[in-house]
Amino acid sequence: MKKTLLAEFTAREGAQDEVARMIVEYAAKVRAEEGNLAFDVYTKASHPRAFWIFEVYRDEDAFQAHLKAPYGAPFNAALTPLIEEDASVLTFLDPVA
Repeated sequence: MKKTLLAEFTAREGAQDEVARMIVEYAAKVRAEEGNLAFDVYTKASHPRAFWIFEVYRDEDAFQAHLKAPYGAPFNAALTPLIEEDASVLTFLDPVA
């Protein structure tokens, strides 16, 4: 079964451009992962500092491999001081039918 989630966070005032630059670089690495099926980055139209990342992995094993990727922890460590939340807020999704 595919592993699908939405990651959300809000860039601090003045950090939006740096966060966008970082997430674009990170997205390229995640998209190259064997088990990644989608890693789509959005900002909320009515609140451009709010980032939403829609992620889909082939299965739980692919998601676990993503979590263990060597570039994930450094990305999150660099992101944390630039966002309003303590960390990305993750919402795991299940398909309807």
